[in-house]
Amino acid sequence: MSAWESGRRRTGKRNRAGLCRLYRERPEVLFAHQDGAAASVLESSGTAVVVRVLTRWTDLIEAMVGVVTDAREQLVVTGSRSREAAYLAAIETAVAERPDLVHYRVLYGAPRRPELVDHLSRLLELRDPAARRNGVKTLHIGVVERPEAPERFFVASETAAVVPMPSFHGAEGFDCGVLLNREAAVGLVHHGREACASARPVETMEAVRALRVRRE
Repeated sequence: MSAWESGRRRTGKRNRAGLCRLYRERPEVLFAHQDGAAASVLESSGTAVVVRVLTRWTDLIEAMVGVVTDAREQLVVTGSRSREAAYLAAIETAVAERPDLVHYRVLYGAPRRPELVDHLSRLLELRDPAARRNGVKTLHIGVVERPEAPERFFVASETAAVVPMPSFHGAEGFDCGVLLNREAAVGLVHHGREACASARPVETMEAVRALRVRRE
């Protein structure tokens, strides 16, 4: 199960029924990424996958915190620019209070903010990435260092996701976004798991301290 969660192995038909019971999810959603059915699931849903368009900064942060707060099984966060105190605190609270929650944090290049480095340090204080709970690794932190890989920004759980978007109000910033439903969220969770599995691990205090903040 750990290898499947991290994207290192595909799951055969024999184990699908058990995984569907464990994650309380339909097989056409849970295994869409490995069956090539992800596109058809989203296409059949159409624009219904977009629950809400977020046009204000306060609404965006509230929705992102909501995804984190409601996560019970998996939480994927990507990007190297996080600095919002309420958002980072919500992630730390989720990691501290839900030992069964599997958290993936994927950076794209060096952190852009010192607040993010501090956040990664606090995650390592809260949970040991080398530990296994019921045989499952529950904290994954990695950095994608390929310069050609575009940075991705999203937060996703097993039930919802938020993707920040360029501002509708000016030429700078990402202060708008979309709130997505379960079908889209499941696809983004898998996307983040695979990205983390191929990233360079940053899972010790020494590795975090070695990260150099790249200011822009």
